[in-house]
Amino acid sequence: MSNNQQSATKPHSVYLYVVMGASLFAFIQTFALLSPILLSFLLILLISLAFNPVISRLRALTGGRRGATGLIVAALLMVIALTGWAFFGPLQNSVTKLSEQLPAYWERLQKPLIKMEQQAVLSEQKLQAEVTTEIAQTAAVEGKAKPETVKPVIKPVPIKTMKEPVSFRSSLSQMLQGVVGRFTEVAFNAAQILIVLVTVFFGVTFTLTNPRPIFGTLFSLVPERHHDQALAIMQRIVKFVPGWAGATLLGMITIGFLVFVLMLPIFGFMDALVLGMIACILEVIPFLGPLLSAVAALLLAAGKGGMTPLWVVFAYIAIQALENNVILPFILARSMKLHPVAVIFSMLLCVAAFGVLGVLVAAPLVAIVGIVHEELYRKCFLPTVTDADLDRLARNALYENSP
Repeated sequence: MSNNQQSATKPHSVYLYVVMGASLFAFIQTFALLSPILLSFLLILLISLAFNPVISRLRALTGGRRGATGLIVAALLMVIALTGWAFFGPLQNSVTKLSEQLPAYWERLQKPLIKMEQQAVLSEQKLQAEVTTEIAQTAAVEGKAKPETVKPVIKPVPIKTMKEPVSFRSSLSQMLQGVVGRFTEVAFNAAQILIVLVTVFFGVTFTLTNPRPIFGTLFSLVPERHHDQALAIMQRIVKFVPGWAGATLLGMITIGFLVFVLMLPIFGFMDALVLGMIACILEVIPFLGPLLSAVAALLLAAGKGGMTPLWVVFAYIAIQALENNVILPFILARSMKLHPVAVIFSMLLCVAAFGVLGVLVAAPLVAIVGIVHEELYRKCFLPTVTDADLDRLARNALYENSP
């Protein structure tokens, strides 16, 4: 009987591995299609866990999760609406001034182009005259022509010379077409990001209203004998995510304050305050958010004219360089006890896997992987090894004798 059972179970195990391998292969092949869905689901879970402590405290005041969720959503929409309303007036004035000054800007742009075209024609004529004279002199020396008859001959400008300005303008038009193509690509990516954000917004709203079925489904995917380990991992994640959200909020406030300080001497207090609020809110959207906040500042700068747009560009470039290389890795590493190098490489990996919005889930995914590693791998394979032991081994590998 045992032999029959073994013969019956062996094919089953082989089929199981085959199915698992085929499923993994299919997942890898369709990952590009599934990545927006997976990213949306991860964002919904992380944002819901980030707001969960606030919802739990507001339940006593509102009488349930629905009322608390509605209060949070209403407050968020009010902040966004007030920021947009505060920026609408200055933006309208700036666009009006820019439309009035646009013909002057176009004339200033055309003058150097026409001057370059005329200089190209004159230089070509001069070059052809010199070449013609040299050819005539060379022919005279070789006896093909008499020296006294050699005179500088300046022929009319050939067709090729007349085509030079046209080719220059055609190259300029091709460059503009390339810029338009890039703009179209950016607009398409922005539309995709907007769709993901709208989906995440409604997903978070419904999840905060009743999150238990979702987490119950996650536990149903784990065998019963591993429920205790899954519960320990889930509890650590639930405690960790609000800290990550606080670090992200601190980064947003820092960027908004930097924008306010740098824009204050350029635009004044009110406009600088509005630009700082816009930069703070749009900081949630990686890459595209800072770009949109810079566009808003450039629109105001175009209304002032002069060197103001250039100073604004320099200021935003400096802010982004400081944010990506110093502020964001430092804040996330300090708040979540992660090494800055781990944060930077996690951002690169998540951008490659999920696109620009992958930066939102980069740092929490690294921390979640660390939690799973501690709860599963270290408890099974390194039960007696402590952090001090690992640090000692690292010091010995680097030939460091003292801590």
